[in-house]
Amino acid sequence: MSDPERRRRDQRAKAARAPASAWDRILVHRIAVFAYHGIHPEEARLGQRFYISLDCSLDLSEAGRNDDWHATVCYARLTEVVTAAATARRFRIIEGLAEAIAGEILARFPAVVEVAVRVDKPSAPVPAIIDGVAVEIRRRRDGSS
Repeated sequence: MSDPERRRRDQRAKAARAPASAWDRILVHRIAVFAYHGIHPEEARLGQRFYISLDCSLDLSEAGRNDDWHATVCYARLTEVVTAAATARRFRIIEGLAEAIAGEILARFPAVVEVAVRVDKPSAPVPAIIDGVAVEIRRRRDGSS
């Protein structure tokens, strides 16, 4: 078994033993994507900008102690997964988009124990003067919300 495989196995084992409150966090703020989500035909036709933020709970102690890039989660890969999930298909509601992103993060990054996903929709078509709307969900590897 290679060193990266051993690290991933060890990270999964640690994740299963400790509560999420014991973990460190990687935060990625406001990944901008242009997509066609929404319930209105104009949103499907014109598209708009969305901002997606992540709060990933995981154990970063080994990475920090050893200054080891391989013992953490790559921020660039996180942004790639978010961008791909946000642009691969159209969602009618941003809650669905957030759920899809959370599922992808947990599926692709074994070290992540819990993830919070925030989707901001600054140009939401509501009949009021607002800066935008957002949803935030939190999902754990064990399936609880």
